[in-house]
Amino acid sequence: MKNRRRNRRHETDIESAGHLKYFFAVSMTAEKIAAKALALPDDERALLARELIVSLDPETHPDAEAEWAEVIDRRSREIAGGKVRCRPVEEAVRDIRSKLHAARRQPS
Repeated sequence: MKNRRRNRRHETDIESAGHLKYFFAVSMTAEKIAAKALALPDDERALLARELIVSLDPETHPDAEAEWAEVIDRRSREIAGGKVRCRPVEEAVRDIRSKLHAARRQPS
């Protein structure tokens, strides 16, 4: 009986070692890629980051990038033309949290 337990434990240790070996190899590859990516110029890193994020969300609409670019361009023109008033992000986040908190308190 003891031998069976010892053999099972040994098999589990071997399986764990195999998983660790695979994880370590993947991690080293990821670390190497990350090091190379971090050495890229800002605009290329931004493009790579965007592509990686999009790859994690399979439900992204195919035209989403173009639509966001249009929104960003329009908002940039509105800001440059003085049509909108910009405010600090801390203020905007505080207002959003306040509205969310108020909405949660109201009965549905």
